[in-house]
Amino acid sequence: MNDEGLLKRVGMGDAEAFQQLYQNTDRTVYSFILSILKNPQDAEEVMQETYLKIWTSAASYQSQGKPLAWMFTIARNLCYMKFREQKKQADIGLDDLDGEEAGEICLPLENLADAMVLKAALEILKEDERQIVLLHASAGLKHREIASSLQIPLATVLSKYNRAIKKMKRHLKD
Repeated sequence: MNDEGLLKRVGMGDAEAFQQLYQNTDRTVYSFILSILKNPQDAEEVMQETYLKIWTSAASYQSQGKPLAWMFTIARNLCYMKFREQKKQADIGLDDLDGEEAGEICLPLENLADAMVLKAALEILKEDERQIVLLHASAGLKHREIASSLQIPLATVLSKYNRAIKKMKRHLKD
């Protein structure tokens, strides 16, 4: 069954349809949220809120094309609510480093360094470029699927993806 049919069944309280819809869309929705928030913990939290909102609002869904676009709208609104809720916080949580011995390799720090390099590379991208790169790289969507999900032409997705990759390569070489 397609996502639209599943969403209609979810609107009638069908938990199995909700589970199938989640399995069909979770990677894509998570990547979309992560492309906005840039923080895995916040992205997981907003993803849970997104699916809760989908469960409670599915009955009011009006078919206007792609259900994923409707789900992205919910996710985007919840991301913006998250931004409004949060005060600026330090990017590095030093509490994660407590108890490490001097001279030992600190894996949280090593992973943090890699994450910071990737985050910096992604931050140079425009929001739409970042979404396309993360949907392709993280969720494993094909460019055609991204174009369909975001409701933009395939040629636009391809050009933005290629431009974004070139920007990131230039940034990482510096």
